[in-house]
This record gives sequence, C-alpha cells and structure tokens, in this order.
Amino acid sequence: MDIDRPANVSFFDFVGGIQLLQGDEARTAMPAILIGICVSGAVGNLLVLLIFIRDFRNGRGSEVKALLASLASTDLVILLLCAPVRAVTYYKQTWTLGGFVCRTTDWFQHSCVVAKTLILAATTRAKHTLPHAPTPLHGPTWIHGALVFIWTVSMMFPIPQMLFASLLQYDSDTICVSKMPVCASEFMSLFYKIYPTATFVMPVILTTAYYTKTLHAAVNHAPSPQHQSKVILVLLCLSGALGLMLLPEWGTFTWVRLGYNKPPAGLLMFAQVLLYACSALSPVVLMTICASVCVIDIKTLIHLGSRSFSFYLPFLSIQRSFDRG
Repeated sequence: MDIDRPANVSFFDFVGGIQLLQGDEARTAMPAILIGICVSGAVGNLLVLLIFIRDFRNGRGSEVKALLASLASTDLVILLLCAPVRAVTYYKQTWTLGGFVCRTTDWFQHSCVVAKTLILAATTRAKHTLPHAPTPLHGPTWIHGALVFIWTVSMMFPIPQMLFASLLQYDSDTICVSKMPVCASEFMSLFYKIYPTATFVMPVILTTAYYTKTLHAAVNHAPSPQHQSKVILVLLCLSGALGLMLLPEWGTFTWVRLGYNKPPAGLLMFAQVLLYACSALSPVVLMTICASVCVIDIKTLIHLGSRSFSFYLPFLSIQRSFDRG
C-alpha cells in the first residue's frame, strides 16, 4: 500500500518488508513461504557446515572449503536473522519489532548479501583442488585478511540503509520506513548507481567469467580434468544461481531509489522470496561438491540414522500399545 510522501523527502519506502497491504493472501502466504524456505535452508546450511568441519578435523581442508564454509555461515545468518523479520512484518502488516530492529534490519541484510557475493568472488583466488588424502592445513593468512576486508566493506556500503530508516506513526499503526531528505538526493542518486555495480554486478560478472574460462581450461588441459572440472562446475553454477536469483532484488532496490515508479507489490515480494531461496539453494549446490569430491562416508550417516531409528523403536511400540488399549 502506498502512503503520501512528505514534502521535504525525495525518497520514501517501507523497510523490513511491505506493510499496510490490503487482503489476507499476503498476510498468510508470505510468512508460510518464508518460514518454509528458512527451515529447509537452515537445515541444509547446517549440514554443509558440519561436513566441512568434519573435513577440516580429518585433515581434508582446503582454501576453497574455508571460503565456502564462510559462505554457508552467511546464508545461515540470512535465513535465521533476516527472513523471520520479513515473515513477522508480512503477518502483522505493521511494525512491531521496535526502533533498533527498524534501523538495522535492511542494513544487516544488505551487509550479508554483499558479503556473500564478495566471498564467492574471493573463491577465484583459492586453490580449486580438494585433497583426497588427509593433509595438514595451516590456514593461509590471506583468507583471514580477505574475510575481514569483505565484511568491513559489506557493513560500510549499506550504512545509508541504517541512517534513513525510522519509525513513523500512520493513523493508529506504527510502520518502519526509509526517508531520504531532499538535500541528500543528488549524492545518494550517484551512490545508488555505484553501490549495486561495485557489490553485485561486477563481482558476479567477473566470477562467472572466471569460472567459465577456468572450466574450459580444466576440461582441456588439467592433469585430472574429471576431478577439477567438477569443483569448478559447481562454483560456476553457484555463481550463476546467485546472480540470477539476486537480480530481481537488486533491480527493484536500485529502480526505486533512483526515483522511478515503484514496482508492483507482487514483484517486490517475489524478489524477496528469491533472495532467501538463493540462501536455501546454496547448500544443494555445495552438497554436490561434498558428494563428488569430499569423500563423504555415506554409510556412516546411514548407520547413524538406523541407530537413531532403533533407539526410538521401543518408544513407538509402547505408543502403539497405548493406542490399542
């Protein structure tokens, strides 16, 4: 729902999800979709992290695994801390989470999304050979420095999202909005052209181009093309999926802030769903690496699952006897 923009404001939009929507469809469907994506994606990312932790403990770590573990951690944070805020907002249709969350929710989500894109770009510098035999890994200092730099940049770029966010009383409801004053419109217009280009467009294009070229070289010239090409192919798919699924969110974000007509509410909600679905899809792609080249002991997982089931079997029998009685 659109509300009148104040006279001294050049940009005015909702923060933390669209509020004051008419109808009950969005109020019920969107929270259900977001919660489903959140739960499934969180389970997948936790599983990926556990697998990577196991590999490092067994001496099968690598540079690319360290960066992909950071990527999975970022996806987990997005799903557990950002998606529930949107689900609550769509269900309540007003802002009920207080002023601090209102000011930081979009800033924090953008920080995580930018960090995710830059971490994936940093994998282009990592070694793309995953060890089959246990080898001691002493973490390269460049990875620690790269992650510190990435998160510093990621938290600095979206600062305007935090500066312009505030609570607003609308009739009897409280809403969270972003208000950009007219005096800052010229600078912010330039900033919102540089921001998505530097943090999304260029990293995605360079990462995808790099892995496309590297995959071609690995297939034709690598000493073990089948092994190395699988790793590069998965990273290429991960880069392509990230670019395609985040494009609607970045497109609508930039379009609105450059002063053009606001897109339909359905398109904005679709873009937000794709953003969280991207974090839920990443574990599926990463599991391809684990299944192909990380030498996971599937039999051990099946054995643990069967033991867990046998542990609960007596309780199921007792429950059945109670039901019959």
